[in-house]
Amino acid sequence: MSTLTVKDIIALGFMTFALFVGAGNIIFPPLVGLHAGPHVTIAALGFLVTAVGLPVLTVIAIAKAGGAMDVLSSPIGRFAGLLLTIICYLVVGPFFASPRTATVSFEVGLAPIFGESKSILLAYSAVYFCIVIAFSLYPDRLLDSIGRFLAPLKILALALLGIAAFLYPVGTHGPASDHYIATPFSEGVVNGYLTMDTLGGLVFGIVIINAIRSRGITSPTLLTRYATIAGLIAGTGLILVYISLFHLGANSFSIAAYATNGAEILHAYVQYTFGASGSLFLGILILIACLVTAIGLTIACAEFFAGLTPLSYRTLVIVFASLAFIFANLGLTKLTLISLPILTTIYPPCIVLVVLSFFSHLWPVKNFVTPTVMAVALFFGFFDGLKAAQFNALIPTFLSYIPLNEQKLGWVIPAIITLAVTSILANLQRHPT
Repeated sequence: MSTLTVKDIIALGFMTFALFVGAGNIIFPPLVGLHAGPHVTIAALGFLVTAVGLPVLTVIAIAKAGGAMDVLSSPIGRFAGLLLTIICYLVVGPFFASPRTATVSFEVGLAPIFGESKSILLAYSAVYFCIVIAFSLYPDRLLDSIGRFLAPLKILALALLGIAAFLYPVGTHGPASDHYIATPFSEGVVNGYLTMDTLGGLVFGIVIINAIRSRGITSPTLLTRYATIAGLIAGTGLILVYISLFHLGANSFSIAAYATNGAEILHAYVQYTFGASGSLFLGILILIACLVTAIGLTIACAEFFAGLTPLSYRTLVIVFASLAFIFANLGLTKLTLISLPILTTIYPPCIVLVVLSFFSHLWPVKNFVTPTVMAVALFFGFFDGLKAAQFNALIPTFLSYIPLNEQKLGWVIPAIITLAVTSILANLQRHPT
């Protein structure tokens, strides 16, 4: 029976880490650190729950399902599960996350030098997605191309930035702002939640499993074991990156007090620390981070839809990269306005699906627990989506009385209550008195 070498396991862990760390993962933590100020430790703990804990659980859950999200979603029925899977792949893939990698890397790397010209974005994104296609056409080489080449470059650049954040702090904490004054933990939770890495884990699962299979591993037990190890390696790397970026942001008050996003904080810090070469360093770091994520998303989408449609894998790689290219040229602001309400709506039921997959043995094989709790999470997530779309007039007033609603986590308590009630009913059904 084939097994992975230690070198392959490390490469797999690096690849998994590199797939998760996109531009958003690098930009969010400094802003949390800046705004949390003296409460940065508490806010960081909240952030790590949803930006590290949930994605690692997702990788393990999807590995147990053989890398297929449609298998993971089977408790909610074939049609509903397939629909949820398709929505996740399209939204997290070519309709939002993949094009966002191009627009963010452009705005961080080239826009400060050449300006935010539409023609330059068009040319940049064309070259960017040609590179994505070139790597994505050969998924069997993923451990070599990403795990042993691009991932180490990304890790080296992040390590340099993280070490600099601790060795060369700019100053001290500024005051906490907004909700970080009263509820730093929940603010951290929400910001980690908005990285969308749980959805990313659902999509990347098939990439990770197929990378393991490319080394001749077929045993379901070994597939799950190696994917779990890869998830833990990636989670450890994410924690180290986030801690250094929280520290960087928290200590950048003197040079970036009025920054409105993490990119501005990073720009200010690297220019202060590294001089004129700072922008070039940051641009290369973000480019590598974004490219790896875009490659992973393109491969995942193409592999999933190749099994669902008559189109070949290679054709789908070109189709999805082309779609991402088109959407990238809408610009980051329009992309966010269009996609954020959808992402906010589908994220809660996906969290429920992942978490409950570890407890399915507690209920009868065919039960109503998972679909009912997911439906409740979707219902309340839908209203969070309306908030994100600025349709506040359509939101019922009773939602304001639900705990955590103001923190955009109003679905949590109703989902927990529904889980408790349905679990009792399901077990009464199994063991009637």
